[in-house]
Amino acid sequence: MMPPNAHDNAPESHARYAREAKRAEAMSIGIDDGYIALFVERFYATIRGDDILGPIFAERIADWPAHLDRMNRFWRSVLHNSGEFSGNPMLKHIAIPGLAAEHFDRWLALFYATLAEIEIFPQATLLVADKARTIADSLLTGIEVQRSGLRGARRAVGG
Repeated sequence: MMPPNAHDNAPESHARYAREAKRAEAMSIGIDDGYIALFVERFYATIRGDDILGPIFAERIADWPAHLDRMNRFWRSVLHNSGEFSGNPMLKHIAIPGLAAEHFDRWLALFYATLAEIEIFPQATLLVADKARTIADSLLTGIEVQRSGLRGARRAVGG
C-alpha cells in the first residue's frame, strides 16, 4: 500500500490510505473479519447467558442475527476503520434505565474473558481490549453527563 501521491491533495485519497493502513495493521496481528466474527459471536453468547446482563439484552433485542450482524459491522468499523457502521450507540445506551458502572464493569469482564479464550496474538487481544475499554468509558461518561451533568460524570468515572 502506497501513501497518497504528494500532488494528490484530495481528502478522499488520504482517508482511503488511512483506512487501508488501519486495516492492514489490524490484519497483521490477526484481527481479520473471521476473528471479529468469532469474538462477537462468543461474546454475545456469553452475554445472553449472564445473570446480570442477559435480562437487559433480552428486553431489547428480539432479532439476535440482526444484532450480531450490526455488532460485526460496528467492530469492523472500530478495528478496520471500514466505515460500514452507522448509528449512535450513545442514544441506545442512554435510553436504558438504571444502566451504571457495574454493568459496564461486567460487560468488560465478559469481553476480556472472551478475548482471552480466543487469543491467537497477544497484540490483538490488547488492542481490542483497549478499544472496548475506551468505548465503555465513553458510554458511561455520556450516560452520567446526561443524567447528572458534567460534575456527576466526573464523580462517576473517578475524576
